Amino acid sequence: MASCMFNSFSICSFPVQSKWKHFSYHGSSFRRLNVSFASRCEATNKISVEDNIVIRRSADYHPPIWDYDYVQSLRNDFVQDESYKERSSKLKEDVRMMFENVVDPLEKLELIDTIQRLGLSYHFGDEIKKTLKNISVDRSSTVASNKDNLYATALEFRLLRQHGYTVNQDVFACFMDEVGDIKASHNQDCKGLLNLLEASYHLLEGETMLENARKLAAKLLKQCLKENNDHQYLWMLVEHALVLPLHWRMPRLEARWFIDVYEKKKDKNPIILELAILDYNIVQSMHQDDLRYAST
Repeated sequence: MASCMFNSFSICSFPVQSKWKHFSYHGSSFRRLNVSFASRCEATNKISVEDNIVIRRSADYHPPIWDYDYVQSLRNDFVQDESYKERSSKLKEDVRMMFENVVDPLEKLELIDTIQRLGLSYHFGDEIKKTLKNISVDRSSTVASNKDNLYATALEFRLLRQHGYTVNQDVFACFMDEVGDIKASHNQDCKGLLNLLEASYHLLEGETMLENARKLAAKLLKQCLKENNDHQYLWMLVEHALVLPLHWRMPRLEARWFIDVYEKKKDKNPIILELAILDYNIVQSMHQDDLRYAST
């Protein structure tokens, strides 16, 4: 019974020290086991010290180049020189005139898409909102009249959904065959397939048509890259989208990448390109100026 009672207690909670001690009594010799327990305080302190020792693997980071002298040497000419701001204001007014002068709905969508990818959309929020609202109200001018234009349909769908407008996935039904595959007539439409791929990432839960379209478009785009690469601008966009869709990318980093790509486009808009480069440099100089101030 004593053995059962002893086994019911935890014997590993505290460190234990034991020693046999010899003694005699009335001519007989005996041995007595002396057992000593460490105090709760000592055991707790020992455990807490061991728990606080954390061994971390070194990340082996390189020494930073951002020392004090380097940060203070950063120039902010694009912030201090008023001529850059004046030129930027002039270019922004020219772009606003484009929103007024462009009549074709598809050209307006392309203008919005280009401005967004170049990181300029925060300058033209009102113009973009007004244009998309008008397009969403009068959908017959684009989708209904371009049932064979996969590019126009996908671009409109992506931009409207991106800005919170309701668009049904059924707008793509006319581009699918009876078994749910993309019609063979669109298998070589790389521009349309690219925009269908990008549009599919704006799907809602349960929209299986867009889920299937994403897989099919990606497969066909990979075939297009293998068969033909004459259009450098388009192929750069395709390769970029297959790695990571536009909807998942960081806008500012995407703008820096797209500026270099847009320069290679044959029919690029020089006014928008100049504004994008100037605006990027101005914003970067503002960040560098803030960094210089914060480091002092």
